[in-house]
Amino acid sequence: MAVQDHSHRQLGFHHPSRHRAGNAAATADTTTAATTATRAYVFAGLRLLTGFVFLWAFLDKTFGFGYATGSGKGWIDGGSPTKGFLSGVAAGPMESTFHDWAGATWANWLFMLGLLGVGVALMLGVGLRLAAVAGTLMMALMWIAEWPPAKHLSDGSLSMSTNPFADYHVVYAVVLIALAVAGAGATWGLGKAWARLPFVSRNRWLI
Repeated sequence: MAVQDHSHRQLGFHHPSRHRAGNAAATADTTTAATTATRAYVFAGLRLLTGFVFLWAFLDKTFGFGYATGSGKGWIDGGSPTKGFLSGVAAGPMESTFHDWAGATWANWLFMLGLLGVGVALMLGVGLRLAAVAGTLMMALMWIAEWPPAKHLSDGSLSMSTNPFADYHVVYAVVLIALAVAGAGATWGLGKAWARLPFVSRNRWLI
């Protein structure tokens, strides 16, 4: 009789509770869901912050809020959004080209429309793929204009470059690409509604 009791106890020991396994699976699912939600919120916050960077640059250059663009020197006041920056390029393989572009009407319009388009797209969470392409192109041109690899400017003075490659233009470009890949417009944005539009669903590059 004692041997039989011992056998039953061993049987009970070797078979884990299904209820316990179910609780473990439910806990794992809850943890995964929480991690996914947190990631979505982080990307959404990053999207909004980056969008505000582009949108603010457009507004300040247009209206001259007195920060990067002085009061009365905005685009609507006759100022040029590109002349000061491009005419000041002093290094790199496109130095003379940028000087020729400085203040050109087409350059002003392309630059300002780029800032506005990328900023609005990020703030609304729509067209992130197109915004990533346009924004990355803008950052690449600005990177070439500043030319971080140069130790000296064309006049021989030190460039004061803080890093020969990974400056903030590269960081912004990587962020734009990451936001598009992650589909960051679905949270705190209109990304889901935008993707369901017939025209967008037929042209996936617009997502």
